[in-house]
Amino acid sequence: MSYDLDQQTQTALFQYLLRLADDRLILGHRLSEWCGHGPILEEDIALSNFALDFIGQAEALLRLAGEVEDKGRSEDDLAYKRDWQDYHCCQLVERPKGDFGFTMARQFFFDAYDFPMWEALTTSSFEPLAAIASKSVKEAKYHLRHSGEWVLRLGDGTKESHDRIQTSVDSLWRYTGELFETDAVHDHLFSQGIAICLSGIEKEWKEIVLPHLTRATLTPPSEEGMVMVSGTRYGAHSEHLGHLLTEMQVLPRAFPDAKW
Repeated sequence: MSYDLDQQTQTALFQYLLRLADDRLILGHRLSEWCGHGPILEEDIALSNFALDFIGQAEALLRLAGEVEDKGRSEDDLAYKRDWQDYHCCQLVERPKGDFGFTMARQFFFDAYDFPMWEALTTSSFEPLAAIASKSVKEAKYHLRHSGEWVLRLGDGTKESHDRIQTSVDSLWRYTGELFETDAVHDHLFSQGIAICLSGIEKEWKEIVLPHLTRATLTPPSEEGMVMVSGTRYGAHSEHLGHLLTEMQVLPRAFPDAKW
């Protein structure tokens, strides 16, 4: 399928869709690592279902990206046949899964961005993306409620649970700014009504995150002197992504012509 897009918009939209898809594909893989290792059976099932939600969103976005690129690449090609430097996910989702508190802190930070982002994209002028957003926003709303409840339980729980999730909040904070970075790709698509206002999403994110951390008796880190992570959208990834892709891509790369 081809779309009536000028060359600049086509190129920018392909990159934008990869960014959205890669965040969710890698986060979905990280959540899948909890399958069989959750602290309780119900949470084991919940995290596995959330992994499926994110991977399903990634599949839809990668399929659309392949259509926009119009070079015959499928969602499987884009997921399994790109090297690490061709991925555009943020470093927040690349971090190893850590303990349960780390996973919940990361999930809450991402969900607090994910829900308002999908909500805004439901009005995107690119209708296929708006359609994906209309489905995904329902999942994102539940994800945010779930991770938010766990942040409250862990933060306002035992001393150990509080200390562990506070440590996770402190270590993850420097990765959150990357979610709201803009560049020429974003600015062009925003001018076309396709992308969303990330400064507005950042404002909503803070309005969700900061009061919630206070309720959970957690302290937001001071950004004074903190070096915020940047550049991952352009291939400046951590070593963790390479290890993850080695595991995730081993089967389709070992048998590239297999039909499942």
